[in-house]
Amino acid sequence: MNGRPISGASVGARAHRGKGILALLLGVLMLAVTACGGGGGSDSGSGDGKGKGGSDTADTKASQAVVTIAPKDGADGVKTSGALKVTAAKGKLTEVEVEDSKGNAVDGKITDGGASWTPATHLASATKYKVHAVAKDADGRESAEQSDFTTLTPKNTFVGIYTPEDGSKVGVGMPFSVHFTRGITHPEDVEKAIKIKTEPAVDVQGHWFGNDRLDFRPEEYWKAGTEVTVTLNLDGVEGRPGVYGKQTKTVKFTIGRSQVSTVNAKTHKMTVKRDGKTLKTIAITTGKAGYDTWNGQMVISERLRVTRMNGETVGYGGEYDIKDVPDAQRLTNSGTFIHGNYWGGDAFGNYNASHGCIGLRDARGGGDRSTPAAWFYDHSMIGDVVIVKNSNDKTVAPDNGLNGWNMSWSDWTA
Repeated sequence: MNGRPISGASVGARAHRGKGILALLLGVLMLAVTACGGGGGSDSGSGDGKGKGGSDTADTKASQAVVTIAPKDGADGVKTSGALKVTAAKGKLTEVEVEDSKGNAVDGKITDGGASWTPATHLASATKYKVHAVAKDADGRESAEQSDFTTLTPKNTFVGIYTPEDGSKVGVGMPFSVHFTRGITHPEDVEKAIKIKTEPAVDVQGHWFGNDRLDFRPEEYWKAGTEVTVTLNLDGVEGRPGVYGKQTKTVKFTIGRSQVSTVNAKTHKMTVKRDGKTLKTIAITTGKAGYDTWNGQMVISERLRVTRMNGETVGYGGEYDIKDVPDAQRLTNSGTFIHGNYWGGDAFGNYNASHGCIGLRDARGGGDRSTPAAWFYDHSMIGDVVIVKNSNDKTVAPDNGLNGWNMSWSDWTA
């Protein structure tokens, strides 16, 4: 056979190289197995997941805490007060969220060391609410509960008619006064639903006159420039059995400059002070004998550029019926005004001639704006204070007009 002979040494070398490659591959394979084996060594564990390295199994025990929500899920016609409560047994409440269908939250607080939660206020009527509550047991495991319910739709309702109006600027004597369309037999619940905030801050307290009127004021006249915000959250308040409020309103008003005018019934003069300084002294006339003007602090509650005054409207029969009375400003519900007088002759500054009102010289219909009454009207606003002294009558009743300033602070807050 022709060709080059095969050397025995070449065959042996090739075989040796093949064994070397095989050994190298086996070595790499063993290394890979060792690297993927985990802990390795004699303490690698028994393979049941509970070796010395710790457990790989999660704690799946259920929480022992039990959350209870009243009313139950799906309840309808729920009362707006007293029905909502969340409790926890064998654990403590850590989170309670209550909101209506519009996302408005209901404030409340967890009490009794985490055992219960109650709302801070009443609920609105005819409204759907969602409650989500979470509690933890002694081992920190959580339990949650949820409930959706709808409050009752009332058949009988009430609202509050208030003064001053939203956005108004008023004098330093102006209270916030609410007259309710139904007599209130649960006054604490109604008063709690009315919040007043001021800037600068001042303590403002409410006082009930009868069962249908609630006035709010500070101890002293308002400070000029005070911003007042009133929140009427009456929707859902049970004002009397079966009668619920249906009003939610925010009212804002501002206190203007300070103007306090003092009438002296004996000297027949009125001194007008603006921010503590005398602005003007005006000759006046007050009630004659038998028709004396009330003493006390009175607040301007209504302003009429021109009006008609008829004695029949205040119990004086046909004693007078005067047309075109100018620049009239109401001081009491019973008919006391401070107003322009074009028929008084020389009474102003000299003697008392009225049927109980305070008169200032004026022109019929108020066309002449240079008269004392016109000047006073043009420099006054709702909420300004008029104080009458030295009259022969008694002090005006606090509820006769917006005249609660005639009560001491201790009586007001009693």
